[in-house]
Amino acid sequence: MRCLTTVALSLSLFLVGLVGPIQAQLQMNFYANTCPNAEKIVQDFVSNHISNAPSLAAALLRMHFHDCFVRGCDGSVLINSTSGNAEKDAAPNLTVRGFGFIEAIKAVLEAQCPGIVSCADIIALASRDAIVFTGGPNWSVPTGRRDGRISNASEALANIPPPTSNFTNLQTLFANQGLDLKDLVLLSGAHTIGVSHCSSFTNRLYNFTGRGDQDPALDSEYAANLKSRKCPSLKDNTTIVEMDPGSRKTFDLSYYQLLLKRRGLFQSDSALTTNPTTLSNINQILKGSVAGFFSEFAKSMEKMGRINVKTGSSGVVRKQCSVANS
Repeated sequence: MRCLTTVALSLSLFLVGLVGPIQAQLQMNFYANTCPNAEKIVQDFVSNHISNAPSLAAALLRMHFHDCFVRGCDGSVLINSTSGNAEKDAAPNLTVRGFGFIEAIKAVLEAQCPGIVSCADIIALASRDAIVFTGGPNWSVPTGRRDGRISNASEALANIPPPTSNFTNLQTLFANQGLDLKDLVLLSGAHTIGVSHCSSFTNRLYNFTGRGDQDPALDSEYAANLKSRKCPSLKDNTTIVEMDPGSRKTFDLSYYQLLLKRRGLFQSDSALTTNPTTLSNINQILKGSVAGFFSEFAKSMEKMGRINVKTGSSGVVRKQCSVANS
C-alpha cells in the first residue's frame, strides 16, 4: 500500500511538473479574461500616434530586439538606473528611442487594467503594430510575458551585437539566443527601415584597421558619398544616416540588394556576405517576393519574441516600466 502511495505521489508530482510549464507558456489573447481590450488599446495608441513620428516604428523594433537579447524579452531595457548601470546606459542602447512611447501606452493600460499587462508584452505588441501600420510585415505576438527587475549595462554590452561585428561574433551572439543563421539574415533585414548615427560606422570610412584606412569591403563610391555628404569626420556623433538609402521608409528587399553591391552601412551588414550559408540566404530572399520575405521575417520575429521569456511566477508586472520595483 505504501508502495502504491509512493507511486501515486510520484505520478502526481510528474503531472504537476508537466502542467506547470504548459500553463506558463505564452499564448494568443493571454489577456482575454483579465484585460479584454489590452491588445486593442496598444494597437489604437500606435495607430493614433505613429503617423506623427513614423520613424518610431524602426526604433520600437530595435528596442524589442535589444530587450530580448539581454535576459530575454522581459522589458528590462526600459528600467532607469540612478547609478548609470542599467541596460539603457550601455553603449548599444544610448541611441535607442521610444521609451516614453512605451510608458505612455503603459499608463493607458494601467488606468484600464491596473497591474495586468506587462511592459515586456507592450514592447512586443507595439513594435509589431508600428511596423504593420507603416506597411511592413505582420506577425503573431502571443502574450503572457512577465517583467524582469534586473537591468545590467554590462550584460547589454556583452550580448547585443554591435554594428562593428564580424561574422563569427554575429553567429555566436545569435546562437547564444537560440537563433540560427537564417534568423540572423532575416532579422538583419529590419535595417531596410530606419536610420543610424555616423558613430556606428565611421571607423569603416576613416580608421578601419587603426591606420587611417577605409574598409575595403565597402563600395568606394558609396564610401565617398558618405564622407562628403553625411559624415565628414570620424568624430561626428550626431548626424543621422539612412540604413537603406532611398528606401528607409519602406519595408522591402532593397537592403539585401545593397548588401550584394557592397553597400551595407555597417560592418555587421557586410559580414553577412562573407559566409556561404548567409550569402545563400540573401540570394534566396532576393529570388523570392516581398510577400515571401514578410512571411519568413515573421517566423524569425515570433522566434525572437520567445527568447527566455519569464511567465507565471518567474516574473512580475511592473506598474511603471522605467522603475524596477514598481
